[in-house]
Amino acid sequence: MPAIDLPLAQLETYRSAAVAPDDFDERWAATLAEARSVPMVPVVTPVTTGLKLVDVFDVTFPGFGGDPVRAWLVVPAGTATRLPVVVTYQGYGGGRGLPIEHLTSANAGYAQLFMDTRGQGSSWGSGGHTDDPHGAGPSVPGFLLRGIESFETYYYRRLIVDAVRAVDAAKELPQVDPERVVVAGISQGGGLAIAAAALADGVVAAMPDVPFLCDFARAVDVSTTTPYTEVARYLSVHRDRVATVFETLNYVDGVHFAARATAPALFSVALLDQTCPPSTVFGAYHAWAGEASIEVYPFNDHEGGQEHQVAVQLTWLQKRMETL
Repeated sequence: MPAIDLPLAQLETYRSAAVAPDDFDERWAATLAEARSVPMVPVVTPVTTGLKLVDVFDVTFPGFGGDPVRAWLVVPAGTATRLPVVVTYQGYGGGRGLPIEHLTSANAGYAQLFMDTRGQGSSWGSGGHTDDPHGAGPSVPGFLLRGIESFETYYYRRLIVDAVRAVDAAKELPQVDPERVVVAGISQGGGLAIAAAALADGVVAAMPDVPFLCDFARAVDVSTTTPYTEVARYLSVHRDRVATVFETLNYVDGVHFAARATAPALFSVALLDQTCPPSTVFGAYHAWAGEASIEVYPFNDHEGGQEHQVAVQLTWLQKRMETL
C-alpha cells in the first residue's frame, strides 16, 4: 500500500502539536453571542417533490450576521411526533442540492436538516441557494483563504456560525425533538460537525467523516491537493503573511473544537486520503474530549467509506438513541 502519511501504528499514537490561541473561547463566545442577538425564527415552507414516503420543507434561518441561510428539512411522511434530528453539513464546494438527495435519515426514522453552504454550491452536485454577502480581500480560487486577513473577516468564522445556528434552528422546528440533536458531515461537513459539536448547545452525538479543517499546520505540510494546497499557493505570493494566515486558521482548527466537544462521536478516516491526510483526522479524533471511536478505511482516498460508513453510522446512531 503506498504511504501518503504516517503508518497506522503511528497514527494510533499521533497527537497534534496545535495549541489553541489564549482567547479562543472568548472570541468564539463573543461571535456566537452576536449571532444569537438575532431572534431564531425559522421560515418553513412545505415543498412538493413527488416523493410519497417523506415530507420536505424549505427552511430559511438567520446565520452569521442575520444572513438568511437555506436548508432542507426531510422527515418521514405524516410525522406527528417529535423526532431525533441529524443536522448535516455539505462538503467543500457543494450546496444543499435537491431534497431527493437526502433521504437516508428519514428512512431510518429521523428528521434531517441539511444546511446549505453560504457562497458555495457551484463546484459539483446539484447547486446551492445561499449567498455570502460579505466581501473579502485578495485570495486564490476556493474558500479557504477568503478573508484570511483576520479572524473577524474570515470566511469560516461565518460558516461555522451558520453551522451552530443550524442546530439552534433545528430545535425550533415542530418535527424535531430538541433533546436529540445529532451533527454530521463529510469532509468540510465533517469539520463543521466537529465545530458545531463544540459550540452548539445540547448536541448528543457527532459523526464527522474524513473531516476537513483539522490540524492545519500538519495538513498544509502533508496534503498534496486542494483545499489545503490553496494555503501554500497563497503564501507563495504573499510571502510576508505566513504568521497571519496560520494565526487565523488556528481559530477554526478542528483539533481545538474537538478538545471542547463532549458528545459521543463516530469518526471515519481513509489511509490513502490525499485531501484530508489521515494524521489530521487522527489529530482531531485523539483530541476529542468525550467518548469517540473511529472507522478506518485502509485502501481508500477521500471518498472514505461511502455507503459502508453510512451503514455503520445507522447502527451506531440507533444504539445512541436507545440510551436517551
